[in-house]
Amino acid sequence: MSNELHVWELITQASLVVQAVMALLLAASVASWMVIFRKRALLTSAEKAADKFEERFWSGTDLTSLYNQVTHNQEEERGMVRLFTAGFSEFTRLREQGRVSAERLVEGAERAMRIALTRETDFLEHRLSFLATVGSTSPYIGLFGTVWGIMTSFHQLA
Repeated sequence: MSNELHVWELITQASLVVQAVMALLLAASVASWMVIFRKRALLTSAEKAADKFEERFWSGTDLTSLYNQVTHNQEEERGMVRLFTAGFSEFTRLREQGRVSAERLVEGAERAMRIALTRETDFLEHRLSFLATVGSTSPYIGLFGTVWGIMTSFHQLA
C-alpha cells in the first residue's frame, strides 16, 4: 500500500471552492508573468532606443536636421524621440508666430515636453496596477483557500 501524496490527486480530491481558488491563483500567476515578461521586453527596447537617440542628440548635429530625420523615419515614435519632437515642434510653431519672447518659447516647449513625458510614462506604466493588485490580493485569496480546506478537513474528521 502506497502512502505517497500526488499533487494531482490532492487537486482532484479538493473541494470545489479550493479548486476554484487554485484555478484563480494559477490564472493570476500566468497573467502576471505574461505582463512581467512583456514589460521587461518593452523597458529593454525603450532603454536601447533612448540610448540610441541620446547618442544622436548629443553628437552635435543640427537639431533641425535631427528633427527632420526622426519625423520622416518610419519607425514608431516613442520615448525620448517623442519628447524631443513634441518640444521642438512646439518651439518652432511658437517661433514662426513671431513676436513671442524667448521665455514664452521655452515655456511652450517645456509644456509640450511635460505632456509628452506624462503620456510616455503612462504608456510604460500600463498594467503595473494589475501587477500590484495581484501581488497584494493573492496571499489573501490563498489564505482563504487554505482556511477553507482546513475547515473542510476538520468537518470530515468529525
